[in-house]
Amino acid sequence: MQNTAKQILELIDLTSLNDSDNKNTILSLCNKSITPIGNVAAVCIYSHWITTVREFFAQKMLNLPIATVVNFPHGSIDLDRASLETDLALERGADEIDLVLPYHALIDGDTKIAKSMVDKVRRICGNKILKVIIESGELSKHHLIETASLIAIDSGADFLKTSTGKVKVNATLEAAEIMLNTIKSNNKKCGFKASGGIKTYGDAKKYLGLAVKIMGEDWVSRNTFRFGASSLVDDVLRYITI
Repeated sequence: MQNTAKQILELIDLTSLNDSDNKNTILSLCNKSITPIGNVAAVCIYSHWITTVREFFAQKMLNLPIATVVNFPHGSIDLDRASLETDLALERGADEIDLVLPYHALIDGDTKIAKSMVDKVRRICGNKILKVIIESGELSKHHLIETASLIAIDSGADFLKTSTGKVKVNATLEAAEIMLNTIKSNNKKCGFKASGGIKTYGDAKKYLGLAVKIMGEDWVSRNTFRFGASSLVDDVLRYITI
């Protein structure tokens, strides 16, 4: 149990994406990202907090990745806005970009805008990590989740991400299974991030088990599997210190 809990801890993108965030909450998040047992995979915050986080990690002499979100949370079709947000985030020092796919357009049958946006942001990101949020709870139907996943993979996403955490239905095991099987059936390298509503060790263990079942135990690492969560660290640490 402790080994699994430690593994989960090290796969977490520790996240705070609240309108009420302030410097104190962001610094508290940074402190939580570092534990005696190990550190999380990354910290995910709004772009305007990147400098604060970067300075904190520099003081601690840590090279922990910083992720941020673009086209968030509504997944608009504005390519210029998504591009500008990505440029600004990278200028501020982001290591990883979590882009919301224009999922409303996809639901309406427009696949071109989704592909164009991922293509464009992929080019801007260069060698930085790009995670594409497909908002699986809003897509709901199997073929839409698969289509969104394929668009992201074909356009060079490094990860598929389930959700923004800002809609009624976020991560589900059913959507995760579709996304993981889509990754498995594709020849391109792509990871998976479960995000939204994953709060406990038990929740996380189910997603981890699903990934191992579909992709194999050796596949799961920080480079291929993440959890997007804000409170998961606290629960996981309880199992490590038992």
